[in-house]
Amino acid sequence: MSEELNKPGDSDESLHDSVPVTGMYKDWFLDYASYVILERAVPAIEDGLKPVQRRILHAMKEMDDGRFNKVANIIGQSMQYHPHGDQSIGDAIVNLGQKELLIETQGNWGDVRTGDSAAAARYIEARLSKFALEVVFNPQTTEWQLSYDGRKREPVTLPVKFPLLLAQGVEGIAVGLSTKILPHNFCELIEASIEILKGNKTNVLPDFMLGGMADFSEYNEGLRGGKVKVRARIEEQDSKILLIKEIPYGVTTDSLIDSILKANDKGKIKIKKVVDNTAKDVEIQIHLAPGVSPDVTIDALYAFTDCEISISPNACVIIEDKPVFLTVNQILEYNTKQTKNLLKRELEIRKGELMEKLLFSSLEKIFIENKIYRDIEECTTWDAVLEAIDQGLEPYKPDFYRTITQEDLIRLTEIKIKRISKFDTFKADELMRRLQDELKEVNYNLKHLTEYSINYYQNLLEKYGKGRERKTEIRAFDTIQASVVAANNAKLYVNRADGFVGMGLKKDEFVSDCSDLDDIIVIRKDGKMMVSKIQEKNFMGKDILHVGIYRKNDDRLTFNLIYLDGTSGRAMVKRFQPGGVTRDKEYDLTKGTKGSKTLYLTANPNGEAEIVTVYLTQGAKARVKVFDFDFSTIEIKGRGAGGNILTKYPVRKIQLKMEGVSTLGGLDIYYDAVVGRINTDERGKLIGNFLGEDKILVCYKSGDYELTNFELTNRYEPAEVLLIEKFDPEKVVSAVYFDGASKTFYVKRFQIETTTVNKKFNFISDHKSSYLKIVSTDKQPQVSAQIQKGKETETVDYDLDMLIDIKGWKAMGNKLSTHQVNELSLIAPKAAAKPAEQADNSPDSADDFEVGSTLDLSPKKDDEEQLGLF
Repeated sequence: MSEELNKPGDSDESLHDSVPVTGMYKDWFLDYASYVILERAVPAIEDGLKPVQRRILHAMKEMDDGRFNKVANIIGQSMQYHPHGDQSIGDAIVNLGQKELLIETQGNWGDVRTGDSAAAARYIEARLSKFALEVVFNPQTTEWQLSYDGRKREPVTLPVKFPLLLAQGVEGIAVGLSTKILPHNFCELIEASIEILKGNKTNVLPDFMLGGMADFSEYNEGLRGGKVKVRARIEEQDSKILLIKEIPYGVTTDSLIDSILKANDKGKIKIKKVVDNTAKDVEIQIHLAPGVSPDVTIDALYAFTDCEISISPNACVIIEDKPVFLTVNQILEYNTKQTKNLLKRELEIRKGELMEKLLFSSLEKIFIENKIYRDIEECTTWDAVLEAIDQGLEPYKPDFYRTITQEDLIRLTEIKIKRISKFDTFKADELMRRLQDELKEVNYNLKHLTEYSINYYQNLLEKYGKGRERKTEIRAFDTIQASVVAANNAKLYVNRADGFVGMGLKKDEFVSDCSDLDDIIVIRKDGKMMVSKIQEKNFMGKDILHVGIYRKNDDRLTFNLIYLDGTSGRAMVKRFQPGGVTRDKEYDLTKGTKGSKTLYLTANPNGEAEIVTVYLTQGAKARVKVFDFDFSTIEIKGRGAGGNILTKYPVRKIQLKMEGVSTLGGLDIYYDAVVGRINTDERGKLIGNFLGEDKILVCYKSGDYELTNFELTNRYEPAEVLLIEKFDPEKVVSAVYFDGASKTFYVKRFQIETTTVNKKFNFISDHKSSYLKIVSTDKQPQVSAQIQKGKETETVDYDLDMLIDIKGWKAMGNKLSTHQVNELSLIAPKAAAKPAEQADNSPDSADDFEVGSTLDLSPKKDDEEQLGLF
């Protein structure tokens, strides 16, 4: 055998018979990729379904008798159409059932909130929902094809008269292609479709079953490159416990808790424990460590855990056997037009049916009333029978809408003698009248197809819209800086002489608590400044004078510096802020000359300016060898400024004489009602200028008031805030609230007596239906009320300061009116005119100084004595 195989020439002949593999691989790969894209992963735009979903729904429709069916039976029925395993079909059924739109479920179908899986297919049951039966199926408008084995027929696409793709959402990964369309709100899709039919533009946004909050500012209509930020809803139960009530889309309670515990293990947040109380509703309790701020922890949860996730949509659908990328609004427009066309086809089909019924009813009436059936008694052949009937109908043929066919004549011969004998002309006419009325209505709807389509959508909204309101709150999210909200999970140490800084130098000098996300700033004796990422051990140069945490965009931290200029020998003084920096780059705070060095340095977190005493050397030629210098006499400039001359004589030492106060003035705090945060970036409404112990007063719709500090990490729920302003203990709070028990509006006036910060105090009645309607701290607040007196309404203006005296904050107050109050609104206070005697036209008046102008604070010649310039 081996000899035969090795005969000369055999190898050459086999080479001639070989087939190149390259072409085969290319064709096979393309075929496989096309199959996965078209038959498995990407939905068709017509019905929004993948093939497996479409086959499941078709199988359920064939099985439908109004009762529940075992899912195992549905899987078996679906396998007649779907050439894949039972596991994939079962998973697809569960996925459809959990969306609670097309399938009604019975049994344990799992929980998308917790990630629990469904019970085995033999234990759970399902049937088509009423919505699915009304919207998804119509054999008369369905295009059919043979199943994979040719034994059955299945729909190419289902005639869905609703934007099902956008309502359910879809996710699929194919070969070199993926799709991700987020679910949208049922009611909003219907309302948007109605607007499209009216010729208006729409913009639909996703809505998630799990609720939560979402920022769609970068949604990009669902196209590639877009992004949606989704957050859990976190509430403060008290200062020690946070509650998570709603979780982000695609996240389970288990995975969320795992991410929280991991963040805690890494030191990003500080918590004592996490308790999952999820049952009917989601509830995750987070117990905070002692001394930890709830507001900062909420920000940290969003920054370091799955309490905030980012979703990247990618709307891709199949149109005419090709994948196409469309916006969600384009998909909605396509589905709306398709629905209109399907409704038109249904009307045309119904019109044809009615016309056929009218035709046969007319034929039957003529056949019986004119006793044409008697003409066939003499006929001896079948053809003669048909001919006799046709002759009897001949006078009436011009009135028929179409030609009478042989099938029509045969149907007349099939009328039973019993029906002929009991034929009632009145009932026949009544039936024809009803058919004509319905035909008239169908013709009207065909002529007014847009109006008919709008009514169809409105009917869907009325029948199925209840309970499907938006669950996800649309919000604009603020940017959370991770380094700001990260818990201090490390300690910073420094070896000043050797120049090492880091978290691992535990035997050296302790600087402060820090986070492993922080940057550190160092200023050395040679006048060099450097910022670097915190590490275990980092060399930043010998003779370190200052080391601390560097906060980007901190416009309050100010350094007061006195240095020796190496060239001139003068002592220079300057005040500067670090500004923007590049990591690990050295910045020279002196003039950069050889021999320059730092003589005095302080870091002042709020721009404080101290007074120092300067001692000159004994050999100095100056008459006064000891003098004071006040840093508040010079401006704060950039770090690159050379500074002012302090003295041209050699300095022996510099000592602190008196601690200074801030020269920066207070912070202008603004409230951004869109995100519910305060800021110093001039976003939103100016609350006021804050210093030291100043507080913010917040009044909520719930009838609570709260005093808070002005930390930028504070959070306020914008939908609940009625009043937010700088707290003035002398101001009187005027409030009008609705008492749920008496169903009456009450008015009260009081002063804030509590001093506790970050604690809410309720100042209205504690009935669950009570709420705060109006609150003001104006001196003479006025409200306008629409009063119902019998059948008449009257508008009355009230001066609240005249209605009631100032009482305690716990007092109930007085009734606003004995009549029913329909509407209430606060009357805007009129701007008070400035008294003439207060006017000051002096050019030196502070009123003449415009915001943004610069005051010249540089030393003049006359000031040289004061500055010690001898």
